[in-house]
Amino acid sequence: MTAMATPALVLPNPAPLLSRAGWRAFMVALLLVCTVAPVLNLLVPKDSMFHMSDYAVALVGKIMCYAICALAMDLIWGYTGILSLGHGVFFALGGYVMGMYLMRQIGRDGNYKSDLPDFMVFLDWKVLPWHWALSDSFAATLLLVVLVPGLVAFVFGYFAFRSRIKGVYFSIITQALTFAAMLLFFRNETGFGGNNGFTDFKRILSLPIATPSMRMTLFVLTGVTLLSFFLLARWLVNAKFGRVLQAIRDAESRVMFSGYSPVGYKLTIWTISAMMCGVAGALYVPQVGIINPSEMSPANSIEMAIWAAVGGRASLIGPIVGAFIVNGAKSWLTVAYPEFWLYVLGALFIGVTLFLPNGVVGLARQWKGRKP
Repeated sequence: MTAMATPALVLPNPAPLLSRAGWRAFMVALLLVCTVAPVLNLLVPKDSMFHMSDYAVALVGKIMCYAICALAMDLIWGYTGILSLGHGVFFALGGYVMGMYLMRQIGRDGNYKSDLPDFMVFLDWKVLPWHWALSDSFAATLLLVVLVPGLVAFVFGYFAFRSRIKGVYFSIITQALTFAAMLLFFRNETGFGGNNGFTDFKRILSLPIATPSMRMTLFVLTGVTLLSFFLLARWLVNAKFGRVLQAIRDAESRVMFSGYSPVGYKLTIWTISAMMCGVAGALYVPQVGIINPSEMSPANSIEMAIWAAVGGRASLIGPIVGAFIVNGAKSWLTVAYPEFWLYVLGALFIGVTLFLPNGVVGLARQWKGRKP
């Protein structure tokens, strides 16, 4: 007798990073960021209807920073099922690291003509604190923008995930984390400028920061970073790593029964999302011109969750769309009807939760699927 041959196990081919239509949309977005926007802002005359104003450049650049945070929130909440209400602290940490470098770039052009930042001279400090040691190096700043939020997230996540804290308890703890960090940074003795934070930036890489060309450079850099993070997130969720994350979201106990340890996967994606927020904060500060402890307020972290919910969780493109929708509405409403903005934001979140559980992108896909 001959033994029966065991049929070979055929694994499915990995999904492409983007479809053809997806790559076309990606290249269009890249073209808009790198070519169209600079031309409209720098070359088109200001009296032309096609001119992109400096205000629009600053606004869109700021929203793109928020979109990076929304994308990071989607990785941890939409694909892993972990609702974080503390990602604002990682955003602010990246912003403070960049702000420290920008404060050192002021040099003796401050009000007190000192090598120390003005707030330190005002508080009668004689030397820089130890944590300002590498703040005069741009290369070290780029590393710390990623490492500081990543390290804080790793330490926090290590103890939280190993303790099997999940659900609403994890959300409450992350909110407490960002509130405690905000109170810490409000204190003058920490060396972070107290409630005023850092402002009055003048140069970056010894180049004037308040020029149209530098603003557009930061705009393009932010857009390219957002698109790069989108590709990274797409690669993560399409890989085996992403499928395990989604399995943890849907049935963590079954994942453990299958021989996988959810702790390592959750800790990895938690740290990656924190690093993304740190990079977003570092790009945000030179464009806005200020960083203070209010960026760590729990409300800012809650808004990140709202961006992801409005756009559509577990879709990657949805949170980016949600960030543009919510912040675009905010920029208009806070000027036209400032007293109603918080009510509109709350109603928007409740309405999306009840009637659009898949967000705006989910609604668009549902409508597209019904077309003949």
